[in-house]
Amino acid sequence: MSSLARRQASSLLPDLWEMFDATWPFGTRHPMHIEDFVEEGSYVLRAELPGLDATKDIDVSATDGTLTVTAKREETKKEQQRSEFRYGSFTRTVTLPSGADTSKISAEYKKGILEVRVPIAAPPEERKIQIDVQED
Repeated sequence: MSSLARRQASSLLPDLWEMFDATWPFGTRHPMHIEDFVEEGSYVLRAELPGLDATKDIDVSATDGTLTVTAKREETKKEQQRSEFRYGSFTRTVTLPSGADTSKISAEYKKGILEVRVPIAAPPEERKIQIDVQED
């Protein structure tokens, strides 16, 4: 019979493993891993979100030039449990590129990967602004 190793949390010191996995002020470690790129006229964001129900546990929204993905994983307690899963709510917000058309965003969840596509319109042409000079 196998037994599960348990990590005991000290009340005085934080769990060292959790410290290494946490977000550092000088690094970019997040519990939700993403990648993004531009492909065929669309901005694409892919997020690793295994084991979630996309209809209940994942929310995608866009506002003010940003795209936000929020996911939640609820913990179920079992006797003699050892878990390295992350539980709780996770959020990632990214800035959308210029010309992103948020009215036509699409999202697909397949094999634990969320893929969000945002069409990018042709960038507007630069417009020269005339400066009026005021005489004293």
